[in-house]
Amino acid sequence: MKRYIIIITALFLSFVANAQIEQPRRILEVGFAGGMSMNKMDFQPTIRQTYLNGINGGISLRYTSEKYFSMICAAQMEVNFSQRGWKEDFDDETGNSYSRTLNYIEVPLLAHLSWGKEERGLQFFVNLGPQFGFFIGDSEEYIGSWRPEERPQSIRPVYGKEVEKKFDYGIAGGLGVELKTKAGNFFVEGRYYYGLSDIYGNSKTDDFGRSANQTIYIRAGYSIRIL
Repeated sequence: MKRYIIIITALFLSFVANAQIEQPRRILEVGFAGGMSMNKMDFQPTIRQTYLNGINGGISLRYTSEKYFSMICAAQMEVNFSQRGWKEDFDDETGNSYSRTLNYIEVPLLAHLSWGKEERGLQFFVNLGPQFGFFIGDSEEYIGSWRPEERPQSIRPVYGKEVEKKFDYGIAGGLGVELKTKAGNFFVEGRYYYGLSDIYGNSKTDDFGRSANQTIYIRAGYSIRIL
């Protein structure tokens, strides 16, 4: 019996402590953000590349559920249009180039953790979670007088090759600051996306063992509380 009393007491004290530490919040915000994306592809065999710049932007919905110590906890979902892809680095001083722009609708599902002022002032925040993408189209750009058959044999199949896997997924993480004002919230963020899926088949008989997106985002945005 004594053991059960100790267990029940410990559970009660734990509940009381958590009730004092966790401060519930019920805040719903809607916002939009936009900026630039810088993308490379993780290819195997390797293709020498520079970052391909594109645009990124969309809408977000954030629900803040509680404050734990000084950390404010929220869940954030976004729907964005994003340009990814790659630009091949020929490294031959001829001015020749090849780039491929891949267009996606992406849906990040993020834990949004922040520290700082809740009502007016600055907050520092971290975003982290899975991200899903849906390929909607692409474009290629060939510059110069070169021909695909003149390039190294291991990378020739990439030219003109259609995207075979339309569904994309990976992990996204970002750091940023947010200024909370009476007129709404203004934020800037740097984010990185590490793709876990490939755009081409990756079996032993396929041309590439890996072909995954690796993206850096620089974003600015605005949000307003609706609940």
